[in-house]
Amino acid sequence: MSSVNTTIQLITREEAEAAQEARAKPGRAQESCSTELAKGPWEFDLAEALAGTPGYGPGASSEDVAPAATPVQGQLPQEYKDASDAELEARILAAKAELGDRVVVLGHFYQRDEVVQFADFVGDSFQLANAAKTRTEAEAIVFCGVHFMAETADMLSAAHQSVILPNLAAGCSMADMADLPSVEACWAELEALYGTEPDADGRVPVIPVTYMNSSAALKAFCGEHGGIVCTSSNASTVLEWAFERGQRVLFFPDQHLGRNTAKAMGVPLEQMPLWNPRMPLGGNSQDAMENAKVVLWQGFCSVHKRFTVGQIEQARADFPGVRVIVHPECPMEVVDAADEAGSTDFILKAIQAAPDGTTFAIGTEINMVNRLAAQYPQHTIFCLDPVICPCSTMYRIHPGYLAWVLEGLLRGEVLNQITVPEATAVNARIALERMLAALPQAATKQTVPAGQPQSAARA
Repeated sequence: MSSVNTTIQLITREEAEAAQEARAKPGRAQESCSTELAKGPWEFDLAEALAGTPGYGPGASSEDVAPAATPVQGQLPQEYKDASDAELEARILAAKAELGDRVVVLGHFYQRDEVVQFADFVGDSFQLANAAKTRTEAEAIVFCGVHFMAETADMLSAAHQSVILPNLAAGCSMADMADLPSVEACWAELEALYGTEPDADGRVPVIPVTYMNSSAALKAFCGEHGGIVCTSSNASTVLEWAFERGQRVLFFPDQHLGRNTAKAMGVPLEQMPLWNPRMPLGGNSQDAMENAKVVLWQGFCSVHKRFTVGQIEQARADFPGVRVIVHPECPMEVVDAADEAGSTDFILKAIQAAPDGTTFAIGTEINMVNRLAAQYPQHTIFCLDPVICPCSTMYRIHPGYLAWVLEGLLRGEVLNQITVPEATAVNARIALERMLAALPQAATKQTVPAGQPQSAARA
């Protein structure tokens, strides 16, 4: 089965017959959301540098507006732009072999296959940060993901380890939808409305909860204000923890994960006002805010926002008996229409445990869905979205950047290092430690050692 990148190249070159063959499996996409995806990411690095304005690049987040402070990647040396796929593969493998245990390469589930093939571990952001902790001998951690993931790895890694993000422009539009000044301004309004004194049960007026997909600064805010971090796997456990300590929750940056999780716990929709950071009281009435149980930040994932109820209905029409699983970052209507909703790890385990011949329609990023379809050929697995539209920012990582940073290490250069100031890291770790302490005893974290089937995932 062709990779997402290869299929996009075929579509863009209008090689109709070859593209049809590459997409022959039922339910596969018929077009790309942007022909720009066929270009090298360095073209967007250059355009952003010349314009002086950052962006997310082509893909699902292309219409999101990047904040002015979003990092911009410097120019990749020409030799890496000109190198063929085969040459880049040879150079990466040679550099990894020479570096040996001095480096560990982490690849996120949503990363393109051409990069994931070189990863020592594959998983979600928190799984990968924890996987890096098992390689204490590594001097460098190369995180093939996005910026907030590299920040988390830096905070959880040892002092002697450097964390590298191959392309600094690999950010996260959802994470950027909540910044520290906006959250602090919201917090000030909530304190003015609710006060700061605990109730008779000792519960404070508000507990801040941030999704893992957020900056280190927001994790630190939660640590400093009695709050906590959550993942898509443990959001309900974290909300239970927060409700034991607070009368209500401020949940950011993803409204959909917050709404879907709280709704499943029995919180009525009318007690979940949406907070617009550009409006007084978030655009809500005082009565609505006083009745609030979960205040949801107006943020979202552009990948998961693409999934619709109509796509689910079409999948059921095309494949009677199809099992529909979507990520909880999808809109509530989509989660309600699906058979199941869960994290990337949940989706992986569901496919691993299913009887042979199961048909799955999956609502998450196309690179992961495409890879699962290749790794589990006993099933029919396809993406709900009929259009190939990868995570814009994850797609900014290319083998050329990976070769560049690895060969930099061979020369003694640490390129694109991500460092969280210790003053921020201290409070952020408090919020992360609270999350770990709140996990159910039966919960496990898994990573997939590269080169092994995903059924070989280990804690």
